Amino acid sequence: MINMPDKTLPFTNEELEGILKEHPTPFHIYDEAGIRKTARSLNNAFIWNVGYRNYFAVKALPNPHILHILHEEGMGADCSAMQELMIAESVRMRGEEIMFTSNGTPASEYEYAKNLRAIINLDDISHIDFFENCAGLPSLLSFRYNPGAAREGNAVIGKPEEAKYGLTTEQITRAYKLAREKGVNQFGLHTMIISNELREDYFIETARMLFSLAAEISEETGIDFEFINLGGGIGIPYKPEQNSVDLGKISRGVKNAKAEFLDSAGLEPKIFTECGRYVTGPHGCLVTKVLHVEHKYRDYVKVDATMANLMRPALYGAYHHITVLGKEDMPAINVYDVTGSLCENNDKFAIQRPLPLIEPGDTLVIHDTGAHGHAMGFNYNGKLRSAELLLLEDGFVKQIRRAETPKDYFATLEPL
Repeated sequence: MINMPDKTLPFTNEELEGILKEHPTPFHIYDEAGIRKTARSLNNAFIWNVGYRNYFAVKALPNPHILHILHEEGMGADCSAMQELMIAESVRMRGEEIMFTSNGTPASEYEYAKNLRAIINLDDISHIDFFENCAGLPSLLSFRYNPGAAREGNAVIGKPEEAKYGLTTEQITRAYKLAREKGVNQFGLHTMIISNELREDYFIETARMLFSLAAEISEETGIDFEFINLGGGIGIPYKPEQNSVDLGKISRGVKNAKAEFLDSAGLEPKIFTECGRYVTGPHGCLVTKVLHVEHKYRDYVKVDATMANLMRPALYGAYHHITVLGKEDMPAINVYDVTGSLCENNDKFAIQRPLPLIEPGDTLVIHDTGAHGHAMGFNYNGKLRSAELLLLEDGFVKQIRRAETPKDYFATLEPL
């Protein structure tokens, strides 16, 4: 008999039962109070740096209702594509509230970003000329740095030297010199080399790396830096037994690194981050109903959600905790594969997971889907993407994206 540690939910079982009467499963639901609390804790951690801003990674949860909340909390938007820029624009973000970091970027997206006066963060040295030719260079320009074999990555994002992102060590100083020759007079520096990482020391070491690099570039070229963007990648505890990162430890480490490398060089840049998962990930969940319980070579729980609603377990083998509504105190006496109905054998939310006895009609809550959940949805097998709900601070529930309909699915097809 196994007693599994559980995770807390932002609503009671009775409250969720009330939500289920109004909203059919599957759906993602996000907790406004939790999102605001985490946003404030991140802002407070770096309050010692004048001008600090977190640029929320829009790709994590691309919904303007969420971005509006974060804008109210003082955050900007980290955008990687045209539609993400449009979402930022829809909540009245402008100028340096938006950072545009893309790769393989078409001219139209550079033009759109420049018209918004967003901070442009170039991913390759060849894009200096490309951007200049299609839109004209702005006065402020940033570059994404890839340290290659000098740093390790992790299982989610891979090794930096194998990544398609960023300028090499050999290219980075040359890029600043070239941009300055072309009239750029304000500069930023950025990196993003890890994802979903819980080791605080990794982020401190990233700050040391970037601050040291900025000092070296400044000494060689004479340029100053308006900002240094440490990237995102702060992970969340997907498993109940894991601990959250210690933001205070990260902050102290970054502050010490700034004193060591930047203060001594006479540089006073703003410090930016671009955390997405850390801000919203723990504050969302996927709610789904059990359709069938099947006994084959394994025991299978078949639910009405599929990996079209949450791809991370199939894509990364990622763990997402599961609560069986109303059975939280029951022992986990059965071992199940929890699956969807796609014609793919990896359409699974859990593999050989100890859970309480599950029956058709049970409600499962899949935790920590507030980032890279609905955002990665797709329409394979003609599956329709689910609704998104927002649990407001006053306890009311607001639909912030309706579920797709068959009409939506066929809307882009040309008639026969």
